[in-house]
Amino acid sequence: MSPGPFPHENSSRKSRQSILSRDFLIKNFALLVSIVAVWMLYSSYIRPAAEYVAAESRLRAAQDPEFTAPRTLPVVLKDWEQQVELTLFVWAAILMTLKLRRLAVENRMLGLSYLRLEAGERILPDDALGHYKDLYAEVNSTRSWSERILPNVILAALHRFHATRSIQDAAQSIKERADVAADELEADLSLTRYIVWAIPSVGFVGTVRGIGEALAQAQKALSGDISGVTDALGLAFNSTLVALLLSLVLMFMLHLLQGRQDKLILDIQNFCHDRVVGQMKIPSQESGTPAFQV
Repeated sequence: MSPGPFPHENSSRKSRQSILSRDFLIKNFALLVSIVAVWMLYSSYIRPAAEYVAAESRLRAAQDPEFTAPRTLPVVLKDWEQQVELTLFVWAAILMTLKLRRLAVENRMLGLSYLRLEAGERILPDDALGHYKDLYAEVNSTRSWSERILPNVILAALHRFHATRSIQDAAQSIKERADVAADELEADLSLTRYIVWAIPSVGFVGTVRGIGEALAQAQKALSGDISGVTDALGLAFNSTLVALLLSLVLMFMLHLLQGRQDKLILDIQNFCHDRVVGQMKIPSQESGTPAFQV
């Protein structure tokens, strides 16, 4: 009798997809941490520092009409749009850090041994079920293994080899399962990609709001008071500047993360071909043929 499907893998996938799954809670907790951390930074430093610079600039401008207010970092970041952009940036950075940590754990799995084979021993179709059961029991007894990619790929190869008695089918199952894992890793980045897109959008909102406020102050500018127009235009340009800079950093981090994901999938496939498929052999059933077929 061939082994059944992988209930441990199905249950872990369902737990990730449920509304109150661990993945859902982690993402929302990361958002809460980002909101609180950035809010505390703005409340304790950025806005007080910007108000101090503005007050000092007004005093010096009253004494010296040619005085130009300095563009310090708190002045550039003081508006609500920049606060939202920084919050999204911190949120995305936390998500990518957690993703990198998961990839590091997956990479460590490549250094473990999953099949108890003696020197020179090969995996025959009739023996594949025994290896499957041993690894299945070890995966169930080690909770973290059920959520890892490599053990599930090896189980799929052993399952297919026992069921079809074909090394080619076992190798194909490795590719299929690795492709599914790659699609899942790619899908996990959908929220990060949205954040990378959302940050420039928030910057554009700040630009539109700043230009609108500048136009509303046009009458005062005609009478000689251009302070309102300059403040509004500062909001327009500062929000876009901060958004573009943060997006550039996130895009670079996202590119590095995707490269590590692709390398992990390739390493898993190579590991399975070398350590699992490479150990498989099929006894010949025809007379006059070699004792084993690779």
